[in-house]
Amino acid sequence: MEPMKRYRFLLKLLYKPARFFFRLVYGYTPQVRPVEGPCLIVSNHVTTLDPVMLALSFPDTPISFVSSEHLFRKGLLSKLLKWFLSPISRKKAASAADTVMAIIRSVRQGITVGLFAEGECTWDGQTGWVFPATAKLARTCGATLVTYRLEGGHLTSPRWGKGIRKGKMTGHIVGVYPPQELKAMKPDAIYELINRDIREDAWERQLAEPVVYKSKAPAEHMETLTYLCPECGRVGTLHSKGAYIRCDCGFSRKFTETGAFEPAEPFANPGAWDAWQKERLAALEPDENGLLFSDSDILLHEVLPGHKTVFVGKGELRQYADELVCCGERFAMSEIENMAIFTAKVIVFSCGERYFEIKSKNIYNARKYLDYHSLYLQRTAEKESSSL
Repeated sequence: MEPMKRYRFLLKLLYKPARFFFRLVYGYTPQVRPVEGPCLIVSNHVTTLDPVMLALSFPDTPISFVSSEHLFRKGLLSKLLKWFLSPISRKKAASAADTVMAIIRSVRQGITVGLFAEGECTWDGQTGWVFPATAKLARTCGATLVTYRLEGGHLTSPRWGKGIRKGKMTGHIVGVYPPQELKAMKPDAIYELINRDIREDAWERQLAEPVVYKSKAPAEHMETLTYLCPECGRVGTLHSKGAYIRCDCGFSRKFTETGAFEPAEPFANPGAWDAWQKERLAALEPDENGLLFSDSDILLHEVLPGHKTVFVGKGELRQYADELVCCGERFAMSEIENMAIFTAKVIVFSCGERYFEIKSKNIYNARKYLDYHSLYLQRTAEKESSSL
């Protein structure tokens, strides 16, 4: 049985139970609308189960989703996913050239491809940066471009959070653009329409249409999102429990079931806090040893070709101005080309021809390392620009 036939069989078998499950547990309602393939379906990304929820809108269309490389390292589960669903591997924090070619090959074979244009789930409830190459891919692959938007997902299952909060979540097609229409457009125009169509802001939506997302512990694990205290300015001193996020200095805020802080100062919601800490990170001063921040009980692995991993070491993760030190291994920031996070606390990065994975069994904030890497790249680009 060919992969897409296996997918179609699985879809017929599980469609009604899956739709019932997501309605019951997530409060999710998909818009069902047939499309003529092959298509490139481009969507925003809010939860880990977005591919399943998106697929519920297309009960008659097998979709090959572009999936993170780490899903291909799950043993029997990975084998089942590959056998039934034929996903396309995308290695985060690495070149996407192989992925692009795989997408084009699939489309030319008549297969519809699903792509989450941000490359990762949103952290702050707002649609993030979309890879510009997505527009060029949509124009050249020869498929109908379908834009899709998931709404209400961030507060249903926040990437940083613990558990599912039932409220209201929907998914629907925004636009359908045939290949001949795309051929007549410039990539910049296609890029603009993709950004427009898939844009979602959880906080704007809550202001316009407040929804209660029920949870016994709405703030639990928020310290994987927030790393800088607005009161004392320290990193790594925040802790969550139940409905509260607190700092060792005494700062405390309640996170409500409508996605707002009480009191609303200095931030009305986690998105505003996140925007502030990213800006404040540039002014962070190192200690007497040059250390900016660190975490303990960290595991370092190297990811080899063929989705194999090799254990490198266990120890501390330390961020210095020009160097990342992990479990005794030293990586110059100038040599770390790309960095990304999957789930809430697994960091992946490429350094030269090598690809590494950092993780921990404990709750820790991985985002500050990603934000600092982005800041380092920005500063490097500004220095190079000023020297011309």
